[in-house]
Amino acid sequence: MNASRRRRQAVDGQAAVYTIPPDLPFVDALAAGVLARGGGRGGIAGAPSGAARGKRAGVRDPLALTRITILLPTRRACRSLREAFLRQSGGRPMLLPRMIPLGDIDADELVLSGGAETGFTGGFDLPPAISGLRRQLLLTRFVLELGRESWAEPPGADQAARLAAELARLLDQVQTERLSFDRLAGLAPEDYASHWQETLEFLRILTEHWPDILAEEGCIDPARRRNLVLEAQAEAWRRDPPADPVIAAGSTGSIPATADLLKVVACLPAGCVILPGLDVAMPDEGWQKLGQSHPQFGLARLLEHIGVARDAVKEWDAPGLESTRLARAALINEALRPAAVTHGSGGIGPWPGEAFAGVARLDCRGPQEEAGAIALMMRQALEREGESAALVTPDRGLARRVAAELERWGIAVDDSAGKPLAATPVGAFLRLVAAMVAQRAAPLALLAALKHPLAAGGMNEGAFRAKVRELERAILRGPRPAPGFEGVTAALEARARDGGKTGKRCRGLIRWLAPIAGAAGPLAAALAHRAVPFTEILGSHVACAEALAENDAASGGERLWAGEDGEAMADFIAELYRAGRGFPPIGGARYPALFDALLAGRVVRPSHGLHARLHIWGTLEARLQHADLMVLGGLNEGTWPPEAETDPWMSRPMREKFGLPLPERRIGLSAHDFAQAFSAPKVVMTRATRVEGTPT
Repeated sequence: MNASRRRRQAVDGQAAVYTIPPDLPFVDALAAGVLARGGGRGGIAGAPSGAARGKRAGVRDPLALTRITILLPTRRACRSLREAFLRQSGGRPMLLPRMIPLGDIDADELVLSGGAETGFTGGFDLPPAISGLRRQLLLTRFVLELGRESWAEPPGADQAARLAAELARLLDQVQTERLSFDRLAGLAPEDYASHWQETLEFLRILTEHWPDILAEEGCIDPARRRNLVLEAQAEAWRRDPPADPVIAAGSTGSIPATADLLKVVACLPAGCVILPGLDVAMPDEGWQKLGQSHPQFGLARLLEHIGVARDAVKEWDAPGLESTRLARAALINEALRPAAVTHGSGGIGPWPGEAFAGVARLDCRGPQEEAGAIALMMRQALEREGESAALVTPDRGLARRVAAELERWGIAVDDSAGKPLAATPVGAFLRLVAAMVAQRAAPLALLAALKHPLAAGGMNEGAFRAKVRELERAILRGPRPAPGFEGVTAALEARARDGGKTGKRCRGLIRWLAPIAGAAGPLAAALAHRAVPFTEILGSHVACAEALAENDAASGGERLWAGEDGEAMADFIAELYRAGRGFPPIGGARYPALFDALLAGRVVRPSHGLHARLHIWGTLEARLQHADLMVLGGLNEGTWPPEAETDPWMSRPMREKFGLPLPERRIGLSAHDFAQAFSAPKVVMTRATRVEGTPT
């Protein structure tokens, strides 16, 4: 029997599944275990040798780790694991394993990584995934066309763009769950409200035409492409298992295609799956009654899919790291036991003091006070040598407040979610310029744009700002001038006729305002039309912003597109220009709102200048790593877990009948992430007792 045939038989053998306790930092334990096993062929699925057990073993073969492939949930998890290897090696440089993010997977990274063993070398070809902006604009065009034909009140371009974003989300959900839109028929019986039947009819028309639209583009949806890549890799490894180690770590298999790949990896001769925080101590009665909202539900379903009993899951051996907070982990697991099991149990206390050692709770009067307290705790952590701190929260408002508080001390914090591009200086400036011209130089819009730090009008910024203040005092604090820059100029001319110093200043302001009005002219003309090509308005918008941003030392383009936020905005504008070709003409008055709708959701993540010991993490990032101080912020109902968003397309019974996951599944994932973060060495739980004046 040849080696390839032996490997094919091995893939159907016993699955290797491990877990890392929630009180251990996941990536550090993973790195320690990989180093202890030495990275040799076939050595990952087994226990470390006696010489390596109990200490952080070095890797004698410098190329050994390069033969290992590690599949992780996200790109950030890959970065965290690289840092964990650096910590485990004491800062010594080393060649690392191949790390691949399952959440943002690429065919070249995954399917072709196995070379000849996968059987896909040079032969795997998929259409590219359609870009997010292009898909949103194509769906927007479809909504606009259908609305004009069928709806009593056709939507505007901005409303259609927001509806298109929801349509794109639905497409991703359906394709992620491997469902077919053929199942739409019969979802809304006659006893349902008529608008549900109208909505399903709209979805039916969309789904009939969308495949043809994608075929014309030569692309496929991102979720479908990801599924195809994962399925191809699973089939390749199932058919011809690789001899080198493959580890899938940190994923709960919430995506069906990912769960299938994990099942294959677990059964590879040198493969294994490592689960985060599996509760091995829960009584079997509770394990059999897990609901979708329970933190262990996803792991239980994955184990069932792989075909491994819970008692067959072993603890991942990580030399040098020990579970020291077993009472804490037991406490959170007991607190989150299924309700069907806790009925009549009389509560969960009393618990030993060590269960609460290192745990604190802080109730604040409002979100701003909560943010200030968190920022103080994080700053205090920096006073202790080598200590790290992290805020873990799904509340983006709280995260931004904490980051702003830290900036008061000159501390730039690493926020995993990034900053909304619309809230960056260049993003705000572009939006203000569009609003200024669309509102025909209304005083508030005019002053907001001209007082922005990027506005210079070809002058020194300080001198330009002085002119803006003069304009405000001269004509903008009294009766409103007539609309447009023509009206502002006319008001200045009327004041100039008064003579004296006031007249002289107003004549100077007229000369100063003329080039600003000239730069805004093409955009104003475009916005005044009832039907104008989208790319034409976009070009006029960018030209106006660049002219207004020019100062006496640099062109507007140099100032606008500099820095990380400028580069991100330049990429967005370029992508938007490409995606907007062929978009039907729109009413100019709708352009600012359309621009805002398309910009929503874009973020920029600084790559340098951030503090190495302070972090703001989302719940997924906190699942795989710990800081010395973990602040779990925004612990209010409706924030953690977030409130289930209203589905504009299907009611809850319709989603269930169609096969889409219910909101309880998201609650279970959030509960699992909370349990992981709660098991860190030092935890502070914070909340605001009132938000916007409302008790929480």
